[in-house]
Amino acid sequence: MDLKLLFISALLGVACYSSAQPEGNECIKANAESCGDCIQAGAKCGWCTDTDFLKQGEPTSARCDELDSLKKRGCMATKIENPRGSQRILRNKPVTNRKKGGEKLKPEDITQIQPQKLALSLRSGEAQTINLKFKRAEDYPIDLYYLMDLSYSMKDDLENVKNLGTSLMLEMSKITSDFRIGFGSFVEKTVMPYISTTPAKLLNPCTGDQNCTSPFSYKNVLKLTSNGKQFNTLVGQQQISGNLDSPEGGFDAIMQVAVCGEHIGWRNVTRLLVFSTDAGFHFAGDGKLGGIVLPNDGKCHLENNMYTMSHHYDYPSIAHLVQKLSDNNIQTIFAVTEEFQPVYKELKNLIPKSAVGTLSANSSNVINLIIDAYNSLSSEVILENSKLPEGVTIAYQSRCKNGLVSTGEDGRKCSNISIGDEVSFSINVTAQGCPKHSKSESIKIRPLGFTEEVEIRLGFICDCECQKDGIVSKDLCHYGNGTFECGACRCKKGRVGRDCECRRDEVSSEDLDRNCRKDNSTDLCSNNGECVCGKCECKKRDNPEEYYSGKYCECDNFNCDRSNNKLCGGHGRCECRVCVCDANYTGSACDCSLDTSTCLASNNQICNGRGICECGTCRCTDPKFQGPTWVVLSFGTGEKKDTCERDCNYFTLIKVKDRDKLPQPVQTFPLMHCKERDANDCWFYYTYAVNNNTEVHVVETLECPAGPDIIPIVAGVVAGIVLIGLALLLIWKLLMIIHDRREFAKFEKEKMNAKWDTGENPIYKSAVTTVVNPKYEGK
Repeated sequence: MDLKLLFISALLGVACYSSAQPEGNECIKANAESCGDCIQAGAKCGWCTDTDFLKQGEPTSARCDELDSLKKRGCMATKIENPRGSQRILRNKPVTNRKKGGEKLKPEDITQIQPQKLALSLRSGEAQTINLKFKRAEDYPIDLYYLMDLSYSMKDDLENVKNLGTSLMLEMSKITSDFRIGFGSFVEKTVMPYISTTPAKLLNPCTGDQNCTSPFSYKNVLKLTSNGKQFNTLVGQQQISGNLDSPEGGFDAIMQVAVCGEHIGWRNVTRLLVFSTDAGFHFAGDGKLGGIVLPNDGKCHLENNMYTMSHHYDYPSIAHLVQKLSDNNIQTIFAVTEEFQPVYKELKNLIPKSAVGTLSANSSNVINLIIDAYNSLSSEVILENSKLPEGVTIAYQSRCKNGLVSTGEDGRKCSNISIGDEVSFSINVTAQGCPKHSKSESIKIRPLGFTEEVEIRLGFICDCECQKDGIVSKDLCHYGNGTFECGACRCKKGRVGRDCECRRDEVSSEDLDRNCRKDNSTDLCSNNGECVCGKCECKKRDNPEEYYSGKYCECDNFNCDRSNNKLCGGHGRCECRVCVCDANYTGSACDCSLDTSTCLASNNQICNGRGICECGTCRCTDPKFQGPTWVVLSFGTGEKKDTCERDCNYFTLIKVKDRDKLPQPVQTFPLMHCKERDANDCWFYYTYAVNNNTEVHVVETLECPAGPDIIPIVAGVVAGIVLIGLALLLIWKLLMIIHDRREFAKFEKEKMNAKWDTGENPIYKSAVTTVVNPKYEGK
């Protein structure tokens, strides 16, 4: 192979090796000075507690590395500190397997999620997986609160809702034997411009002979009850009211229903809020129209079941409503007319566990709407978690019906769940480091719309067990300037060095630095480390297999000679930049094999008895078997061109015209076909055979590479220059045309805008004088 090709291949080989270097691991990058710092760097990190583990020049942080790397470096497994996380189940009540008509249970005795309480011990970077099971209980209690818009446009709807109580109780009895229903109504804030504040309109906001009740913001008409007839009676007593603008104040009412649990009578069961309207809604910021600027405080303000602070606080925002509905486990059903379906569907996308149904013009389909919406909401379970502590992440995986497995955001939920179906969730909780303030935290996970939750207590592994056995003694760590723990000194504040022998403020003094220079060199620690307390602490490499060592960090195990792109040819180890070869190998790169089996000829003689075996290759000693060097005499070139007649007279040279004329091998004597490249990069072909005499056949014509065709190259360059010049001229011409047109347009514009003075010259007198005869009577 050509030397150039060999050189390029060598470069490529080195480049390939460099790019294949393993990336630095998180353990080395952490520069951990203690076992606690090390185990927080990552789940793969361990700390070697062996007191004799470190080599000369290695810093204390070299004790922290990946487990496999520590073992390769000679640290026994029993000396590696590597605590792991764990989990304990504290409460694990089985899910309820109750059937309708069976034993009557209190809501708090029904369990749909398991387990209920756990404790996790988290190691940084190591995920702890917990498995949750959810099962929809049959005959689960339901509380439903019907919140209705009583503005004038809902007059016909009110008539149909008056009999809703008993009808809905009958339908819901097919789902649960424990059902309660309540009723509330809303109109609008009682200030201008939402309502008319004239005295007459405050008494009766409706026009004509319509008898309407005074406007109000929100009224809790009926607390949740299992008495359907009471619902019909109280709703039948309600009257329509009125307001001025189209959007209603429903958000004020929803907020009060969510936060006024005692007034509404919510239990810890399935909570449904049916919001019925035929109009849009006001939200945060709209209160400014009425001079209300205080944001909604999200608190209960019911007095005598009336919302009394509508004129004081603005409407709540959508995000505020989402928070309060979620905090109180309320699932919302928006029963709205066809006209406002698009608006409330967008609102549904912002409120988890909500549904939208199309309300007929007179609310005649409200029962079917509620049943369908409830079935839709209850058939889906969505897990949510409370705010996570700093550095803690959580990932969900769901295993739903029919073996469907989902991850990511979809891993939080399962759909199409029927009563009695059981689904499971795998939840990975991972911590990155330890919290700054507290070493114990807790999070809660619960299914949206349900009151049950799973409490998870979090503990963090921030220190190693060996740190508990730390020793403070004057005999250790330079007269007690540190604690000897986990095989190394943990220095007090302000102290540095492997044995805490120096103060931080004297680390870089000249006297100490002198001890870090080899042979009075100007380089500290051979530029491969830092001088700490007069001792070199060598740099760490990203590749854990590579390291600097020595008193002055002058040694390393990765800068030895290479062969075949391998350090020490793959047949030795690198010690202080010198290859220590394995048995049967020698050479600076351990690339010379002492095995002679590759030099054995078919007659079992080494090199046919005509040479010696060096590095697994024959080197001929007889000049008749020196190879093709003398063949170039046929062309009068080569290193022996002047002595060929004398030195090469022991063979016969025969020239042939082309390669086809070269002799072919026969059984009577061996024949070798060869080709070589001369100093002019030309190939020549020949054969040689050793019989009674040596014959060499050479093709007399050399095969030389053709030189470049100059004419096309020159023509191409000239054509390129011409084309570039033409392109530049065209661009210049185009720019000039654009510039001229802009200047002309500017001139025309100024010409049109010019205002010439048309006033008369005050000195000018006309040459014509007109005189009128005063006696002339026009006859």
